Amino acid sequence: MRSIWLIFAQTVTVLVAAVFVVATFRPQWLQQWSPRQILPEPTVAVAPAPSGSAPSGGLVSFREAARQASPAVVSIVTSSTAASNPHMRDPWFRYFFGDRQAQPQSGVGSGVIVSPEGYILTNNHVIDRMDDIEVILTDGRKASAKVIGTDPDTDLAVLKVELPRVPAIVFGNSDLVEVGDAVLAIGNPFGVGQTVTSGIVSALGRNQLGINTFENFIQTDAAINPGNSGGALVDAQGNLIGINTAIYSRSGGNMGIGFAIPVSTARQVMDSLIREGAVTRGWIGVEPRDLTREMAETFNLPMSEGVLITGVLHNGPAATGGIRPGDVVVQVGDQPVANTAQLLNAVASLKPGDSARVRIQRGGDEREVTVVVGTRPRQAVQLPREDVEEE
Repeated sequence: MRSIWLIFAQTVTVLVAAVFVVATFRPQWLQQWSPRQILPEPTVAVAPAPSGSAPSGGLVSFREAARQASPAVVSIVTSSTAASNPHMRDPWFRYFFGDRQAQPQSGVGSGVIVSPEGYILTNNHVIDRMDDIEVILTDGRKASAKVIGTDPDTDLAVLKVELPRVPAIVFGNSDLVEVGDAVLAIGNPFGVGQTVTSGIVSALGRNQLGINTFENFIQTDAAINPGNSGGALVDAQGNLIGINTAIYSRSGGNMGIGFAIPVSTARQVMDSLIREGAVTRGWIGVEPRDLTREMAETFNLPMSEGVLITGVLHNGPAATGGIRPGDVVVQVGDQPVANTAQLLNAVASLKPGDSARVRIQRGGDEREVTVVVGTRPRQAVQLPREDVEEE
């Protein structure tokens, strides 16, 4: 038994020595006999390309959307002549205040060509109080624009240029837009030239920002800066879904919170301005205020949502219909009303001269009154709050 163990040990020693010699002087002999190690190939996750975008090297590209929409987005250069101060003729005024001359104003914004006839959508604050409006297309053509109409309540305006073969953008459906959808913002920020930025829809139905009378903004994190006003917010197919209007900013530049007017609103305003030169909205003559839980407890109301009427115009539509201060409006027609923005939009959508059913809460009683809708007076656009800037 001992002799067998010695033979085994010597054999193993000789084999180990042989392997060592071969591994040292002829390693390739061992490689051809070694088993091949098969490793799984790494998996690369590629985000699916949205419809209308072109994948490039495994990355999502919005080149087709930008190529389709960009030609219809124009730069708008405005200027106003200096208005002379009527007091400058008074020598005492010049004595105390000096010989001051008003300085001419100028500005740069954006616009979107919405029809082959040369109609352009932009913001009212881009062209407000401006005498000369020049439109510059991406192909280098320039033309003076005529103001077809303005609507300060939504901060929209329609211009028209007389040029042949102008490119028109395709309208999308802003009612189908959802949070998380990819969008592009196209405009002329800071006057550097047409720029395309990308992002997503961050929120929908933003209101009570103090920018416009009627607010229903699309919020996006696509970079929007001063000069983008009136430019296009488009979807991944290059279809227009909004008109870029304002930014939330502490510094004056982009902070990732921009607001665009939905194209559904812009198109209604545009059609009215082109057809009638003005936008006609319903009006009932009340002073509304959001109902809070504290107010509901104070007035012993059985609800915590609605619009408290704090004032009623004497002999106005609401007063004639029986609405009184202290009433809470909870429904206009078939539309429930939970806040002031919803009340304004519901009433504005009514046709002047029509009768509308308004459901109110008066103390512990719920009742329904009929109001003959009036025509909303034309108002100047509201000034933005300090932390919300119109670009």
